Amino acid sequence: MIETKEINALLTLIDDPDEEVFHTVSSKIIDFGKGIIPNLENLWENSASEDVQERIELLIHRLHYTDLTNDFIEWRDSADHDLLFGALLVAKFQYPDLNTTPVLQEIEKIRRNVWLELNNYLTPLEQANVLGSIIFNYYRLKGVETTYKNPDEFYINKVIETKNGTAAINGIIYQIMCNLLDIKASIINIPNQTIIAFYASDYDAVTYKGHPQEKILFYVEGLNGQAYGHLEIENYFKKIDIKPAAKFLKPLSNKQIIKMLLEEISQCFKLESNLYKQQELLALADLLND
Repeated sequence: MIETKEINALLTLIDDPDEEVFHTVSSKIIDFGKGIIPNLENLWENSASEDVQERIELLIHRLHYTDLTNDFIEWRDSADHDLLFGALLVAKFQYPDLNTTPVLQEIEKIRRNVWLELNNYLTPLEQANVLGSIIFNYYRLKGVETTYKNPDEFYINKVIETKNGTAAINGIIYQIMCNLLDIKASIINIPNQTIIAFYASDYDAVTYKGHPQEKILFYVEGLNGQAYGHLEIENYFKKIDIKPAAKFLKPLSNKQIIKMLLEEISQCFKLESNLYKQQELLALADLLND
């Protein structure tokens, strides 16, 4: 713990009933950074007041959030927006002390099992069948309905642990496997769906001038790995009365995918008591605007 007269004085003011005083004290505590968290934890353990404990918990959350914001900015500005690392950053919003090693080990197990089943003679559809079989049958990842009631169904560490995930995070795990195995497939921007498009080997999203649908071989549902043809997707667009414009069928960047995940999780926090978490998640998403 950091011990100074200023810190000790600030900690004694955490229980001040004047909200303006508490706001000033909070700002000064936040300025100390994560190094002051052990002091706050010690104060929490020795406080009999639930109101004070709630204030301390909020301060600790704000300190972690400030640190996480800086990590997101660093990830955003990096040359390689690694999708797995981005998903782990999202999980750290709820689990700031997350040990990433078990997640990385499980991802590597899935990658290796898929790799062992792949060879140069498989068609893209056969590759997709291998991916789906390993991820959803052998590994037993299960797709759950998106109800926005349980944020753990969006965090990659909890999904790896429980094997239950929404379409958004299951699709991201599928996308991570494609990235690691150099499979030409990407999550696309179809409204209210997490769909992975498998593209022709010669497709380049930057240079191709035609409609991207012309280069899509087939689609895979992120929730459960089920493959679809063009007709099913065209029928879906008709159902929602939207024209299948090119913007919906181009690959999303990793920044766009993580932005989407943050926005999805934010919908889990609609109660007044945790509305601040929704605002924080949306602020992180705004950092990733192109």
